[in-house]
Order: sequence, then C-alpha cells, then structure tokens
Amino acid sequence: MAENVIILGTGCAGLTAAIYAARAGLTPLVLEGGQPGGQLTTTSEVENFPGFVHGVDGNELISNMKAQAERFGAKFAWDRIDTVDFSGPVKKLKGGEATYEAKAVIIATGASPRLLGIPGEKEYYGGNGVTTCATCDGAFYRDVPVVVVGGGDSACEEALFLTRFASKVILVHRRDKFRASEIMVQRVKSHEKIELALNCIPLEVLGGADGKVHHLRVKDSSGQTRDIPCKCVFIAIGHIPNTKPFVPPLSVDENGYFIAGENTVSTSIPGVFVAGDCADHVYRQAITAAGMGCRAAIEAERWLAGH
Repeated sequence: MAENVIILGTGCAGLTAAIYAARAGLTPLVLEGGQPGGQLTTTSEVENFPGFVHGVDGNELISNMKAQAERFGAKFAWDRIDTVDFSGPVKKLKGGEATYEAKAVIIATGASPRLLGIPGEKEYYGGNGVTTCATCDGAFYRDVPVVVVGGGDSACEEALFLTRFASKVILVHRRDKFRASEIMVQRVKSHEKIELALNCIPLEVLGGADGKVHHLRVKDSSGQTRDIPCKCVFIAIGHIPNTKPFVPPLSVDENGYFIAGENTVSTSIPGVFVAGDCADHVYRQAITAAGMGCRAAIEAERWLAGH
C-alpha cells in the first residue's frame, strides 16, 4: 500500500516537513540518505537558530527535531534512492534496500559542499578551523586572521562578510583573475581588511597542538610554498546539490538545483515537492531550510486533500 507521503532527507528541511506532515495525520515515511542529519551534523555549535540563546550543538538540534517528528507519528528508515518513476498517480522510488510507493513526495536531499581534497581538510572540518559557511561560523573567529578559498561571487561575499569579525581576511585564489562579478571584485580589492593571495594553490591545512587550524600551506605560480597564518579556512568553491537521482523527470538549473514553482516548493510534477538546499542556492541556512520544509509539508497536505 502506498504511503501518504515520503520525505527524502533528514536535515532541517526534511525533519520540519516530517513534523508538519505527521501532525497533520499523514504518517510520513522519512528516508535517511548518505548523511543522516545533513550538513548541520558537521557543525559543533549553531548560534543563529531561533530559540537557543546560548546556541545549540548541531547534532543535538537534529536529534531533537527527529524525536519531535517521531512523537507525532513519523516513521524513519535508512535507504538511498537510485531512480524514481513519477509518471503515475502513485510515485515509485527505487532504493538500494527496497522500492517505495507514495501518493506525494517531498525531496529534501540537501547539497554537499565542494571540498579542496587536500591533507588536513577533513581532519579540521566542523568546529576545528575548516568550514564551508561564513554566515554559520564567522562570529566564532573574532579579531583573528582567517582565509577564504575561492574566486567566485560566493567567495567574495564570504570574504566581505568575514571582515565584520576577523582581524584580517586572506582571499586565496588559484588564478590571477576572479570569476566573480566586477563589482564584487572591486569591493574586495578596496577593503582594507582583505588581502589577496592570487595564483596560489592550497596544499595542506596545518594545525597545532591544540587541535585547531594554525596555517594554510599554499604554492604560488613560481612553485614556492608558504604558510599563511590563520585560525580558520573558509572553503567557498561551491556546492553540489543532491538531485541526480531525480533528473529526469524533474528539472534543474545549470548548477543542478531543482527548479521550483512560484511558491518555491512545487515542481512541474503534481504531488512532488522540494525543500532545503537541494532547491536553494541563495541562503543555505538551517532556518530557511526549515521554512521550506514547513511549506512543502503544508502544500503536500493540501494537494493530498484535493486528490
């Protein structure tokens, strides 16, 4: 028998959708994928989620949201979806463990940050000095030097944002020209707190005895290596939305993000909704993902009521 609604993903978007769908009596089935809990589980402390005056551990926040959804009747299982068939009134999803059927589907599979693939990167990721979100973690690095790696608009935006906190921001880019828009480049170049390290390839993230990042080792165009002192390396080279198993039949933009309808959660296929970082390349925050999850669940409930 087909489920009323299947929710894919257990980050803030998926779990909020689960809470709302479960409270509506839909008894949703929530499938956890390759990274249960999503990117938030790699964050040691979340300070900007409303309601937590002194911050909250990312794992704790996700755990609480899952327990809240379970309290209202949401069911959880682990599987990774490989292919889908959304052609009929009953949506079919084939995973590695089983094939699932649902009247409605909410896809909240998130996005994975692109990483540099250099030594030290994973060792110091998540609270020890390597991160992919300046908005999330910038305030932890007040009055200390930090590095931003990247050359697009996102990297420039992150560098400018970090000047509010850091004593100095070193923007490392492997080329001598930026991919960012000219206005963003000029803002970066003219800011007194930002130092450019162009034609530099990151080689290794180095830490100290305290288990925290102390330097980023780079190689310049002459082949010389040097260590840039810093307390955090912010990697801003883009994200990879986890949308591949659903294309086709769903449409994505040139960067792989779902193309949603006017209300930002509906797709071109009736009964299929999207939420969170797989459809949002602008904000990518826990609270905006949660908001989209709420909207997707309400839209799914209304759609089911009409069908």
